[in-house]
Amino acid sequence: MTPVLHPALPLLLVATLTFRALRRALCRLPLPAHVRTDPLRTWRWHNLLVSFTHSIVSGIWALLCLWQTPAMLVEMETAWSLSGYLLVCFSAGYFIHDTVDIVISRQTRASWEYLVHHVMAIGAFFSGIFWRSFVGAGVMTLLVEVSNIFLTFRMMMKINNAQELLLYRVNKYVNLVMYFLFRLAPQVYLTKFFLQYAGQRNLGGFLLSILLMLDVMILIYFSRLLRSDFCPQPVTSRQHKDKFLTE
Repeated sequence: MTPVLHPALPLLLVATLTFRALRRALCRLPLPAHVRTDPLRTWRWHNLLVSFTHSIVSGIWALLCLWQTPAMLVEMETAWSLSGYLLVCFSAGYFIHDTVDIVISRQTRASWEYLVHHVMAIGAFFSGIFWRSFVGAGVMTLLVEVSNIFLTFRMMMKINNAQELLLYRVNKYVNLVMYFLFRLAPQVYLTKFFLQYAGQRNLGGFLLSILLMLDVMILIYFSRLLRSDFCPQPVTSRQHKDKFLTE
């Protein structure tokens, strides 16, 4: 199938620059006292604010896309809608922006797991963007952003040392439920769908390989989440400084 180059490239550029502009605007907001004393926490706070905004917009957008075009739940390879296509472009722009932000901020070593995830996500989304295949699958994967709303909020509270607040304790249980509903359950559904492409040297087989790697990462993140919120262990201040980036 001939790649569709237009309007994909302008859309990706606009989406990426939009998130760059958003980050600049969010940097003007006042910082919590505990955050502004540490340059690393300051960078991470701004990074998470952009992520939080993306999660709210794309999570709600993905739900609306599936409500408007329910065929995407079944025909994930061929089902298509303009709204779903724009959503995939929008989120690809976010991942491109965040990858660049991590690299230019010299946080590659601390955030290498995010970079691996972003590269895989961008590679998968490009199949929907340039070949208009598996747009439905791309929308399905973005249901995870509903879960990320609560996960990102949790990380922001941890950076601000707010784990003792009632809001944090309530959010950790809500986050766990959302993790099951919008991260684990869709991932299982997507994996089951893409297993039909096992052993095939085509786009479906390529996406299956990415999906299986993401499955492993999601299970690792889930084990960290359970350990951190429900089976916490004392850590040194230096360990904490390193760990809050990913946990």
